Amino acid sequence: MKTLEVNFKAIDNALVVKIRGEIDSQSATRLRRKIDIEYDCANVRNMVFDLSEVDFMDSSGIGLIIGRYKRVSALGGVIKIKGANKTVRRIIELSGLGRIVKF
Repeated sequence: MKTLEVNFKAIDNALVVKIRGEIDSQSATRLRRKIDIEYDCANVRNMVFDLSEVDFMDSSGIGLIIGRYKRVSALGGVIKIKGANKTVRRIIELSGLGRIVKF
């Protein structure tokens, strides 16, 4: 199992969440808590998921993003996804998540 890393940076009213590794059920639980805490402290409205270094994502990753979408959109913000490789992007699009987040 690959080590999961996450880094945060607030840029232009958005929290950029850069994830490195694999997003599965175990890592999604840890990520969810870290992202929510960081978002609450960052004083921003929007969120950008930088998935350029995500090798694998299953349905837990979709659930993670949908949960953050609900939280961010309730505050009038939007979620964007950038850098997703072909496989991860296909998972996002097949799940229907591509209709509610921006690429």
